Amino acid sequence: MTRNGAIAALWLAIGALLCGAGTARADVTIGVAVPRTGAVAGIGEQVLQGVQAAVRDANARGGLAGEPIVLDVQDDACDPGQAMAVAERFVRAGIRLVIGHVCSSASLAASDVYAAAGAVMISPASNAARLTDRGLPTIFRVSGREDDQGRLSATILAERFRDKKIAILYDDTPLSRNLAESTKANLNKIGQNETLFAAIVPGQTDDAALIKRLQGAGIEVVYYGGHYQEMGKLVRKAAEAGYRPQWFGTSGIATREFGVLAGPASDGVLMTFNPDLRRKPEAAAAVKALQADGIDPAGFTLYGYAALQALVEAGNFAKSAEPKAIAETLHAERFNLVLGNVGFDQKGDVTAPGYVLYVWRDGAFSYAN
Repeated sequence: MTRNGAIAALWLAIGALLCGAGTARADVTIGVAVPRTGAVAGIGEQVLQGVQAAVRDANARGGLAGEPIVLDVQDDACDPGQAMAVAERFVRAGIRLVIGHVCSSASLAASDVYAAAGAVMISPASNAARLTDRGLPTIFRVSGREDDQGRLSATILAERFRDKKIAILYDDTPLSRNLAESTKANLNKIGQNETLFAAIVPGQTDDAALIKRLQGAGIEVVYYGGHYQEMGKLVRKAAEAGYRPQWFGTSGIATREFGVLAGPASDGVLMTFNPDLRRKPEAAAAVKALQADGIDPAGFTLYGYAALQALVEAGNFAKSAEPKAIAETLHAERFNLVLGNVGFDQKGDVTAPGYVLYVWRDGAFSYAN
């Protein structure tokens, strides 16, 4: 080869390398913020398992806008301060697509950070009405709203327990307080009054004294708007004391840990929660894959899957991983998700059906009649 030929070949090789570098695939990093420690770590684990399964399936089909997806998973411990720190960490790292948070208090705190940065956040579990009522254009959720859950709870209480003495209990979390207040307001609007409306402090309230108070007031139905740890303990201790009212919980107990904590006393406990996606034909493939991995896709698992799936579908429709394009597409289009064919309204709420009634039996929950 002549000297000029060798030089030409060298430039061709350099050009090929430069072209290759220009077309190299860049990962799309999606932040995942869930409680991995603390009182609701069990629900955080459900969400994370769903998100991880959805990423695996999405990457097998080409990723998001043609790029592979990787996850950055952070623990917010269901704490507003820690949630804000996680959100700020994501923003500093240039992460503008986030699945999370789980607890409403955490989502409310973090969503302001994401909105200011133009980052898209999709919560798989937070039901506080205020999360979307503020109309922040990049904040979404695939779960239901607390006001819808409160209306259903009140309707069930009025229809099934009209002549019973009802206690409505709540703790110091926004989820619990808001659900209790919504249930009370709707029950009173129907024309029925509760016998007792009271707050408890998890870890500080004397459970034995509370149980005696309920018994002494002749309470026959106990509605509790809090999480599974406290309710599971109360249900078990009441049964041990020979007190077995009709217990009625919310989405905060939609995890097998509740059944473990309450033991046999969990049988018959009622609960309002999002629809069981395991029953939907659109979720059949995801359910089969999760079960093959030894995961029961109960509770919030498939809602975590749906949140990731919505980001991917919107990005693929827009042919972009940019948050602005994805947010605009989420608001404007409908998508075939494990939730069914759904869209998001201008607030960011999903158009899927709301809450339904469940009953616990043998450590698991299923639709009630």
